[in-house]
Amino acid sequence: MALPQLIPSHSSSSLTHQPSINPNAANPYPMLKSFLKPSSLSQSRRFHRLSSLRASASSFPDHHQTDPSKPDDVVELPIFPLPLVLFPGAILPLQIFEFRYRIMMHTLLHTDLRFGVIYSDSVTGTTDVGCVGEIVKHERLVDDRFFLICKGQERFRITNVVRTKPYLVAEVNWLEDRPSGDEDLEGLASEVETYMKDVIRLSNRLNGKPEKETLDLRRNLFPTPFSFFVGSTFEGAPREQQALLELEDTATRLKREKETLRNTLNYLSAASAVKDVFPSS
Repeated sequence: MALPQLIPSHSSSSLTHQPSINPNAANPYPMLKSFLKPSSLSQSRRFHRLSSLRASASSFPDHHQTDPSKPDDVVELPIFPLPLVLFPGAILPLQIFEFRYRIMMHTLLHTDLRFGVIYSDSVTGTTDVGCVGEIVKHERLVDDRFFLICKGQERFRITNVVRTKPYLVAEVNWLEDRPSGDEDLEGLASEVETYMKDVIRLSNRLNGKPEKETLDLRRNLFPTPFSFFVGSTFEGAPREQQALLELEDTATRLKREKETLRNTLNYLSAASAVKDVFPSS
């Protein structure tokens, strides 16, 4: 099923912490293409640079295990800054060829196969909220490059940098959505799904594709994982995706996604009306 794609807001070519990934790799999840208009909510306070985190001088053990003296919800993770946002449940293909991240992969393949993915760009810097990527399939090539298939797991917030070389390692706390109170999460999820279907239908029409009935987008997902799935389709607007990832309330996330999709639908409706009046434009 083809979905439309978001217009990228920034180029990733000058990322401060850009690791080596394959730009031609298959897209990690279904995408909403080129018409989506993110909501106008402020995002600046949602981005925190790692430079503001207190660095630790302590050494780091090879197996990245939790220190028994630390609280149970504090763990250490190797961190992989990327010019994209990984969501829980999303699939992320990577090609690893930069030396420091090859070192990371050698370690991970002998331990627990998990690392933290955080969004980084040259404008906002490196965020402190990310998502664990678990390696579910890998291939090591003769030149020591790696092809990986990863799946998003838990969200986390970086609380302290343990070390920065040869790659970043940090202490993190896990993030979970708070209870949404009396909010009708099922109703919100259904509204979001309806908007997504309308966006896909109008986008297909504008691109000259058949306006066939959209398949089930919800796929029996509960509201929280569905809200993460929706966020993962907003490719091309990583700052908006990061803002969605950082929210700790399912209802708020679904409402923001609904606003983005509503804005997009309004834009597409106007574009469709113009096309009907000026078919050759």
